[in-house]
Amino acid sequence: MDCRIADEYRDTHAGRVAGEILRKCVHCGFCTATCPTYQLLGDELDGPRGRIYLIKQVLEGQPVTAKTRLHLDRCLTCRSCESTCPSGVEYGHLLDIGRQLVEDKLKRPLNEALPRALLKTVLPEPALFGPAVALGRVLKPLLPSALADKLPPAAAEAGAWPAKGKHSRRMLALAGCVQPSLAPNINAATARVLDRLGIELFEERKAGCCGAVRHHLNDQAAARADIRRNIDAWWPHVEAGVEAIVVTASGCGVQVRDYGHLLADDADYAAKAARVSALCRDPSEVVAAEAAALDKLLVPAERGKLAFHSPCTLQHGLKIRGVVEGLLTRAGFRLQPVVDAHLCCGSAGTYSVLQAEISGQLRERKLNALNALAPDCVATANIGCLTHLQAGSALPVRHWIELMDEAT
Repeated sequence: MDCRIADEYRDTHAGRVAGEILRKCVHCGFCTATCPTYQLLGDELDGPRGRIYLIKQVLEGQPVTAKTRLHLDRCLTCRSCESTCPSGVEYGHLLDIGRQLVEDKLKRPLNEALPRALLKTVLPEPALFGPAVALGRVLKPLLPSALADKLPPAAAEAGAWPAKGKHSRRMLALAGCVQPSLAPNINAATARVLDRLGIELFEERKAGCCGAVRHHLNDQAAARADIRRNIDAWWPHVEAGVEAIVVTASGCGVQVRDYGHLLADDADYAAKAARVSALCRDPSEVVAAEAAALDKLLVPAERGKLAFHSPCTLQHGLKIRGVVEGLLTRAGFRLQPVVDAHLCCGSAGTYSVLQAEISGQLRERKLNALNALAPDCVATANIGCLTHLQAGSALPVRHWIELMDEAT
């Protein structure tokens, strides 16, 4: 695709990256076939190809309108189109650039700006989010359904973390921002599974939100500050030889895996960011690499029927496909086939709050597919998907590593 980038963007880092991405696009339209919003809305501008044209127009200096912003806002950033694209178009990176340019050019009305400001202030800060969750449970009947849906009915508890200092192999874990309040057992279960595999998992309390919340709300300066803080917190452990940085929420994993790209133009942090990205691991990658040891731990049992929802961030972002399913099958679960497993559940971070109607339709479709063969439980790999699906599901929705913890 030819793009004559306007003077104001031509010599910027964003302009150069966007130009390289746009040149790969050949207008084929294969991406529309796997785009959830295009399938729902049937509008070319609500599919990847249409959004690419909108971003191209912005980069060429054409006027930015509320319509441009609307169609970019409606994108889930699921990256299903990237898995489909035969030309390797990095649509997610292009969308980040386009959204930020639009945000800078066009002021949002208060009814849009205020919820975004609250989300990017509260969600990334555990000291604010934890009390907000507790208060939300009390006021749940008064909250909008898009917010009330996200609250677990009772305070979640984590099992015990293994004792430290038992193993020479050590891995660092991202504690995250919302997961400690909503599902603290996920990291604890990961630590217990890895402990049985001879690996110590620990968290660095000076780290915080991975940066994804602010990044996807188009506050990329604040997101970069989050990233730098995490790198600074983790760097002593990296220098000490930590084996990996384990991220149990696949949405956060995509963000950490992208640190090298996001700080590529930062002379002080580019090399460190690339190193952190290279160390980032989803727990499925770690557990699968210890297959022989795992087989000795698994307690033989028939564990019932299970439907696995593979988050978009796992299969399209991290490009990990079939690994979790294989581990669960080895553990004795009978996995049920899921129709349109490549499609988004509608969670997409803050999308389920800001685009509640579309998100709800996608959740209904996903739950119908997951429940089609009457499983006993639904499993997933991302805290956002977990809470979003659980809000509409009569069946329990759990993180797959918790099931592995119980099976070993």
